Amino acid sequence: MPAHPSEFAAALGQYASGVCLLTVRDGIDDVGTTVSSVMSVSASPPLVAVGLAADGYPAEVLQEVGSCGLTLLGAEHAIVASRFSSAGRPSARHLLESVPWWRAPASDAIVLNDGLAALDCRLERVVEAGDHVLALLEVSAVLSTRSGPPLLRLRGRYVDESGHPAGRP
Repeated sequence: MPAHPSEFAAALGQYASGVCLLTVRDGIDDVGTTVSSVMSVSASPPLVAVGLAADGYPAEVLQEVGSCGLTLLGAEHAIVASRFSSAGRPSARHLLESVPWWRAPASDAIVLNDGLAALDCRLERVVEAGDHVLALLEVSAVLSTRSGPPLLRLRGRYVDESGHPAGRP
């Protein structure tokens, strides 16, 4: 018998994970979501896997469009991550009104100017996984990288690398 969902969530909440912003541009608008289930899969070809809620709009739009931008967030992006993780969020452009961004050349998706890294990605395939899907993304270009403290998700909160609440002086 599988573990109870709340026990499972509590156990994995002990595992710190990096936080990314995934954005997709469809013909009408920009859609974005915060993701903390991201992993490097392969260096040749360069592939990453991203976990998305199966019934969520970002997963639906990504499958329709077939490409996205992925920004690895720094500790200073805790507010941005919170904006993109809330239900009923508006267009990505509205959530980023005071945050500098640009468009990835291949996907035309939003990436942040000051992320730790920005990737331009093409959807390779989607794998159903319970109430989520794993989007396997081929990285067509690494658009930028910089050093800095990462934004982490730990025990349901955004923290810096020392475990302190992120985004606070």
